[in-house]
Amino acid sequence: MRVVVVGAGYAGTIAANRLARKVTAAEITVINPRADFVERVRLHEQIAGTGAAAAPLASMLREGIATRLGTVDKISDGEVALGDGSRLDFDHLFLAVGSTVTPLPGTVPVGVWEGAERARAALAGLPGGRTVTVIGGGLTGIETAAEVAYGRPDLRVRLVGGTIAASLSAGARKRVRTGLERLKVEIVEGSVARVGSGAGEGGSDAVRLGSGRQFASDLTLWAVIGGVPDLAARSGLEVDAEGRAVVDEYLRSVNDPRIFVVGDCAAVPGARAACATALPQGAHAADTLARMIEGRKPKPYSMGYTGQGVSLGRRDGLLQAARRDDSVRRLYFAGRTAAVGKERICRYARFGARTATYAWLRAPK
Repeated sequence: MRVVVVGAGYAGTIAANRLARKVTAAEITVINPRADFVERVRLHEQIAGTGAAAAPLASMLREGIATRLGTVDKISDGEVALGDGSRLDFDHLFLAVGSTVTPLPGTVPVGVWEGAERARAALAGLPGGRTVTVIGGGLTGIETAAEVAYGRPDLRVRLVGGTIAASLSAGARKRVRTGLERLKVEIVEGSVARVGSGAGEGGSDAVRLGSGRQFASDLTLWAVIGGVPDLAARSGLEVDAEGRAVVDEYLRSVNDPRIFVVGDCAAVPGARAACATALPQGAHAADTLARMIEGRKPKPYSMGYTGQGVSLGRRDGLLQAARRDDSVRRLYFAGRTAAVGKERICRYARFGARTATYAWLRAPK
């Protein structure tokens, strides 16, 4: 049986490893554009030079799993067409291409590996006293601004966004602001209309808000996740308004039951983009295929959340408690203990992807 896994993020990696462990006769090939497994939850550390976000993909996959470096142009009837013109047949396929970004011109995207590497190089060459602007008030933007301020206290760091930490409770949002202020991060609430290259003071960029306010920026980072790759739509699979592939209760494409769709690119009701979502989906899809091969009835996918975590540099953080339906509670934990907790969550995510051992809660009844 030939199985192709497109994408080696959290969802694709755990799916490949879990299936290899359960179905020894499967010939599994993982297709990925790079030879590294990228811990997306650590990209802010990669940018600031306080940590590393990549590990050799070979060190993350079980023995016997083949890898193919490249991109997939299209998925057709039992076949994938690669960017180099070659083709690969499959009996089953896992689509796990994740999400992507659509940065504003004049900014560097930090939510993908290539953009993070550009940002790291630009930041390393930035003299002290210069200004770094991070656009995006979500957790990605918060972690990026905090990490840059922690790793480069000689720089002026500004965070621009609508409601800062909107996904957290009111108390947690206030605590996040306190953590950012301790790191001397300037917080500006508002939407960015445009970034003009070389239009600011001394040749720096000019960041203009929708309100008309404008300020100079020597490096402008885009920390907003903008959508998903169009591979599913390009391949003729049914997608939702955001381009995510529509799946059934078993995480299979509604167009082709041979294709499982997992992670950010899957249109699963109630799911949000996170490794806490990708890992259960990848594991469940692999379990489902294993059950089908054994002639057993598959079980519907079910997953409940526990909360969200955000780091505020290496010594501070916040853990937000949530109900299983992902609605936030008033309870949160902050400070050094939360920073340690967030680090352990990141390590567990990588451990789960590599070992295919991962546990999660079921969805609320």
